[in-house]
Formats: sequence, structure tokens, C-alpha cells
Amino acid sequence: MKEQILYTSSPAQTQQLAGVFASLLKGGEIAFLRGPIGAGKTVFVKGVAAALGMKSSPTSASFSLMKRYHKGQRTLYHIDLFRLSEGEVFNLGFEEMLEDEKAVILAEWPDPLARMMPKDRLEMNFVLQEGDRRRIELRAFGPVSQALAEELWKSQNK
Repeated sequence: MKEQILYTSSPAQTQQLAGVFASLLKGGEIAFLRGPIGAGKTVFVKGVAAALGMKSSPTSASFSLMKRYHKGQRTLYHIDLFRLSEGEVFNLGFEEMLEDEKAVILAEWPDPLARMMPKDRLEMNFVLQEGDRRRIELRAFGPVSQALAEELWKSQNK
């Protein structure tokens, strides 16, 4: 597992990065987004949804826990586990989401999923820096996520 680091300097640039991320998706990818409130996790999810052509724009899923967006053959699950314990995660149907091989799962605050974390996943840690600057640390677990992280890193380091 190799760690790659990306930087954005504005919310618009974070959404642009999310658009590149979305262009690399084939279906079945899972990304866990970590970072403090206001670090850009939901901004990133909005950018992915927009780039995938989803009709509605994601908002923080903190109060609804999980939102499903669908466009054509694409399904995007946006999960926010900020307020959940490990035992409460079973009620979300995460295992069913994993069975949808064409779906993309983006989970904020994923720690309650610790026992159910799939072997192939991309973990993204959003770190606040000065102003609107963000450091996004990518850690890939598995070949699909490793290829995704490498392509994302290459897109920013051309």
C-alpha cells in the first residue's frame, strides 16, 4: 500500500478533482472519506455526483445517514456515519450495497464500518490547511483502488 498526496486550494478545485475521480470510475469502487467537519468531504461527493450526471446534488448525509443517487446504469451511495456506532451500521444495509457491483460507495466518517471494510477500498483523508487549501492523503487497499489512486495522482502531477 502506497500513500499518495494531493492538494487543492479551493472548493472549486476539490470539485474539479472529484470530476477527475468520477471519470475513472467503472463501478464497484468504494472510497472512505475522513477528515474534520468542513474539510471538503461533502464538496468532493458533490463533485463526483455532478460529474456522473446525477440529477440532484448531494448534501451532508449526517441526518439521513445514507442517500442513493441513480442515473442510467450508475448508482452512487453517499453514506455519512458521523452519529452511528458500529452496531447501528447493520441497519443501513451496507452489505447489500456491496453486492451491487456497478455502484460506487462514498462513505464519510467510515470508522463504524471497521469490521465490514472491504479488502479493496480507497481511503481519503482530508486535512485542513491554511485558508481553503486541503491536503488529501490517499491510501489504497487492493488493486482496483491502487489503480484509481495512481490515476488520480497522475492527473494532478502532469
